[in-house]
Amino acid sequence: MIDEERMRALHLEHGQVLRAYATRLSDGDSGRAEDAVQEAFVRVWNRPEVLDNGRGSVRGWLLTTVRNILIDGYRTRRHRPEALYAMVPDAPVRIDEIDRMLSATLLNDALRSVAPAHREAVVGCYYRGLTVAELAGQLGLPIGTVKSRLFYGLRALRAALDERGVDL
Repeated sequence: MIDEERMRALHLEHGQVLRAYATRLSDGDSGRAEDAVQEAFVRVWNRPEVLDNGRGSVRGWLLTTVRNILIDGYRTRRHRPEALYAMVPDAPVRIDEIDRMLSATLLNDALRSVAPAHREAVVGCYYRGLTVAELAGQLGLPIGTVKSRLFYGLRALRAALDERGVDL
């Protein structure tokens, strides 16, 4: 770890430039900018070797770190929009309903990653309750083709759920 005096010197030397840069990158959101700068200094505090590695300037490393922190934050917000956090249900929601909704959302997301033909077979047989023969008749396909699509669709769905951390 770095001693406090060196951290103060780093903050005095680079802090203002980092805040201005972070504010510009965060579209004027000074709170987000300040958080990014603070996180960059925490990373320096925990990894002081970056200051003396001789692979470039300290300011360059700090600017790159602030940029990466803001990009990571942007990606997180893109996948978890703040509007979702602001939504409050009108009535209390039971835990069972929350689990069911989360499972449905996770499953829908995983299904979107399955090829359309395979997804059609999985949805037809497992969600619409059709037999393979009924689905084959509706789609105008041989039964063997629907069975094959169902097999590969279920395999792709399992892989997609595994990627999302779901244990089956």
